[in-house]
Order: sequence, then C-alpha cells, then structure tokens
Amino acid sequence: MSTEPQEQDQLDFLSFVDYAIDRTKAELPQVDPVAMRFVLTLHRVTSALVYDLESSVHRPNGWSWPGFRVLFVLWLAGPMEARQIAELSGMSRAAVSALVKTLERDGLVTRERATHDRRALQLTLTEQGRDAITGAFEEHNKREQAWADTLTRPELTVLIGLLEKLMHGAQATEIKRRS
Repeated sequence: MSTEPQEQDQLDFLSFVDYAIDRTKAELPQVDPVAMRFVLTLHRVTSALVYDLESSVHRPNGWSWPGFRVLFVLWLAGPMEARQIAELSGMSRAAVSALVKTLERDGLVTRERATHDRRALQLTLTEQGRDAITGAFEEHNKREQAWADTLTRPELTVLIGLLEKLMHGAQATEIKRRS
C-alpha cells in the first residue's frame, strides 16, 4: 500500500488503487476493500505485464497480443478449428475470425474448410508462421523471466499455486468465463 495522494492530479496507475478503495469505502461502507484491492491490483499487474509483452516483443514482430495468442495456440496444439482456438486462447470466436484474416494475409496461417463440417474453418500455422512464433517466443520468455525474477522461486511457487486455486475455484462456481 502506498501513501495516498491528496489531489487527483497526483494520481498515477498504481496510486489510483489506494485512492479508489478509500473513495469507495467512503461512498459504500459495506464494500469489501480487501477483495477490491485484490481485483484492482491483479488487473493492473496483468495489464502492465501484457502491455510490456505486446510493446517489447509482439508489436515489433508485427502482431498484437491477440495475434500472438492465436499463433501460440496453433504452434503448440497444431491445426484446429477457429472455435477451439477461441476456447484455448480465451478469446471470442468473432475476435479469432477477425484476426485470422490478418494472420492469413501476412502468410502466418492458412485456413480451409474442415473435412468433418464444411461450415467450420480449420486453421494451420504456415512454416513462416512457425518460424515467426518460435523466434518471438524466445524473446517473449526473456520478458517472462524478467517479470518472474522479481520474486524468489518459493514466492513464485506460492503465487502460481494461489492463481491456479483461483482459476479452479472460478471454474467450480458460477463465475462467468469465456467458452
């Protein structure tokens, strides 16, 4: 927790968490400030991490964060239908469909009608796409290591365990998620 700025013009991306919690508690005393801090902090760290990866690795390689996610799934899981890619990448089918046009235009993927269902599209990573994703992933992983190096190995193990617990808990309850 940081010292709360007194003026709105002193707020920044991180100090806004304290400010938002204090203001919310004043307006709605029944709000759980710990749960609020958890979600705001998790969202801000995730946003900062994704921005870092996208701006330092993926944009220089010619694609967006969502484009990387599609290429990553195809690289590791192999040719599959767009709906499966959407599920594995945590994206909507519409988003995957829109991305495929760009990735195909850039020679990174091909699409063809699935043999079992002529309405479905099967996507395949091209050799150029494979070279692009494997080269970029090495850079991507270096950025992942830089983020992970902030914590000790035991801290990382605990954090990963807690995040997995949250992920599995969300699946076991009625919390909405993409599917």
